[in-house]
Amino acid sequence: MAESTDIYRVAPGKKVDLSKHDPRDRALWSDGKKAGKEVFAELNERLEALQELLYAEKKQKVLVVLQAMDTAGKDSTIRHIFDGTNPQGVKVASFKRPTAEELAHDYLWRVHKHTPGSGEITIFNRSHYEDVLVVRVHNIVPQERWEKRYKHIRDFEERLVDEGTTVLKFFLHISKEEQKERLQERLDVPEKNWKFSAGDLKERKLWDTYMEAYEVAMEKTSTEGAPWYVIPADSKWYRNIVISRILVETLEKLNMTYPPAEDGLDGIVIE
Repeated sequence: MAESTDIYRVAPGKKVDLSKHDPRDRALWSDGKKAGKEVFAELNERLEALQELLYAEKKQKVLVVLQAMDTAGKDSTIRHIFDGTNPQGVKVASFKRPTAEELAHDYLWRVHKHTPGSGEITIFNRSHYEDVLVVRVHNIVPQERWEKRYKHIRDFEERLVDEGTTVLKFFLHISKEEQKERLQERLDVPEKNWKFSAGDLKERKLWDTYMEAYEVAMEKTSTEGAPWYVIPADSKWYRNIVISRILVETLEKLNMTYPPAEDGLDGIVIE
């Protein structure tokens, strides 16, 4: 695979213009879908081994944040990339509309308790970023309030990093045209009707406003310790390759080792 995954990484302080990020881009892979799936299978196998090592070592932890517009494939990303990993060490936290209890606390209260423990990978399917995205787009709280949250989020993630958590944040960048096709498929295929909600169409009308909110959120919260990646997501198989490669490269840099065996095992014979 050519080039580096850094082409999708948002550098700290860099202005983000999503119109300049092609959702159909395949810069890291030009050999087609069939060969790409073979490479993905190899990455998947490597990720399984690294996740087992992370779980065995129990010294480090990994938080994966997935954010996207509807139909971009958050659920599919989780299902395909983490297929085969040990469910004891991989957890998914999905953040939907806050409950009454959650609304009675600060917006990070419901999030913090789901962060990974030592040896774990936790995937946030949506996250604390909803409180500078949906909240902003729909004017749920005053601007002077949500604007302060960018700093809160940076500080929150910095604390996680300082305490040994590796944080990776992925924006699955789908085109408005591709979303139209996927929404239509949910209507046309009976087995996918359950995925469709009339609310998706209301959110679609706010596409440009959401893009602006995502741009600002990534500009203000992509840091060295907790970077954002803008992942081309019109091609599902390519999306999976890129995210898998970033995960594998990141885990390999943790220099993990299996814990030593307990003393006195050399002479043991199982009868």
